[in-house]
Amino acid sequence: MGNLREKKKQTNNSLCSVFQSVNMDESRSLAGYAESASSVGSNESVHTQGKVTRGTKPVLFPNSDIDGLLECPVCSNSMYPPIQQCPSGHTLCFECKSKVNNKCPICRKEIGDIRCLALEKLAVSLHLPCTYHHLGCEEIFPYYSKQKHEAQCIFRPYSCPHPGSDCSVTGDIPNLLAHLRENHKVDLQTGCTFNHRYVKQDPCSVDNVSWTLTLFNCFGHYFCLHFEAFRLGTEPVYMAFLRFMGEESDARKFGYCLEVGGDGRKLIWQGVPRSIRTHHRSIRDSHDGLIVQRSLALAFSGGDRKELKLRVTGRIWKEL
Repeated sequence: MGNLREKKKQTNNSLCSVFQSVNMDESRSLAGYAESASSVGSNESVHTQGKVTRGTKPVLFPNSDIDGLLECPVCSNSMYPPIQQCPSGHTLCFECKSKVNNKCPICRKEIGDIRCLALEKLAVSLHLPCTYHHLGCEEIFPYYSKQKHEAQCIFRPYSCPHPGSDCSVTGDIPNLLAHLRENHKVDLQTGCTFNHRYVKQDPCSVDNVSWTLTLFNCFGHYFCLHFEAFRLGTEPVYMAFLRFMGEESDARKFGYCLEVGGDGRKLIWQGVPRSIRTHHRSIRDSHDGLIVQRSLALAFSGGDRKELKLRVTGRIWKEL
């Protein structure tokens, strides 16, 4: 209990010192503050404890005490208007208000419809580094612009591209490559051409989605070849497509083609690899790849058509 009072005292002292250091025109509306915060301001900066001053705007470094004041105690994310406040002055974000049944998570008092305008105005005065600064992003943004940038920041971690599970692992490309090979036992091949063979004993039974994944290293980049069997309505279908391990803008610098055939028949697909930023289910559902209906797949297999034998060949190239 003593520690809680001491922490609250330190927080209040920090907040008071911030309000003393921020010169704000109270006659301006909050909307005016948000509009004026749309630009970073002067490039000249003066370093002080826990922050950098850009013109008249304080720039906070991560883990600073003031930055912590704007962290929701429920979800640990940054708070944005309308910031909620309980009668004792504890704050939380609007989205988390219903999660705690309108009870303050700190003092358990009923949370009404009180907004913490002081914190909202304080936030307008701040400029913060991108959350992914430790991964290489050097951008600094006004508080209310930072979230939009971070949703698209090219330095944000990638999600594991493996389709076989809802894997929660994230990381950069080297870490994901090691994860895919060690944890998911995915093969890594070198070269810009491939020959993929898919065999299924009972091609009529596709109760759930099944898949294979292969990694390719070519042109100094990595690609994921997906081959999935699933139901399109009531009919089993087979689909192959390529994903690029990197950003969408870089993925568009490459092209690829897929070919499947047999028994005197051939089907060819040509397209552009999609970034692993796009979930494999989204690519599958948009049909952005080589799709083979079961009847045609059985024709490719030849023989008595009781066993599915598909051979998918392909090539990756770099666009000029």
